[in-house]
Amino acid sequence: MRLILAEYGEAVELVEMPPWVRSEDLLALNPAGTVPVFVDETDGPIAGATVIAEYLAETRGSRVGESTLMPITPADRAEVRRLVSWFLDKLDDEVVGYLITEKVLKRLAPASNGGGSPDAAAIRAARSNIRYHLRYIGYLVTRRNCLAGRELTFADLAAAAELSCADYLGEVPWEEDATAKEWYARVKSRPSFREILADKVRGSLPATHYADLDF
Repeated sequence: MRLILAEYGEAVELVEMPPWVRSEDLLALNPAGTVPVFVDETDGPIAGATVIAEYLAETRGSRVGESTLMPITPADRAEVRRLVSWFLDKLDDEVVGYLITEKVLKRLAPASNGGGSPDAAAIRAARSNIRYHLRYIGYLVTRRNCLAGRELTFADLAAAAELSCADYLGEVPWEEDATAKEWYARVKSRPSFREILADKVRGSLPATHYADLDF
């Protein structure tokens, strides 16, 4: 969401919400109790990553040309939606969710809310699974230039956002696919990525190459 907002030139106030804390304020905005939630001054709360993305395309996309992040034709839009789901659901479920939970959240959360020692088996599974996701990215980029076609779309931002989390932790084996590495270098060189690369996780330093645009 932060990448999309930056691509559209939208300034927002960020509110951190620890996932182990039950927040009545969050529930009032989204009964599911999940993030992200985008609160628009006119339309109120918009909940869910993919819902927010398309809402922003429809309400802010004209600033830079809507086709920049969401194509015009139904078939091309369907492919973007497929890939966004692949990365936000499949890549997150099989790789990034494990890494963030085991290497970040368990360290920050109190024991009563799931904190504790990391599960080595979960981390090993993530390290194994990420390799075929990188190869798939390389496969797509070789044939299309970007993930869903010739131009950057929500699919590229979704994939790059997920990978940036793993890369912060030094858990992306970039040697697995040179094409995927080159694509990620292009995406993280965009101005919209600057604030992401400047982030710091409490108690955890980023990998030495994380903010290096040339690796």
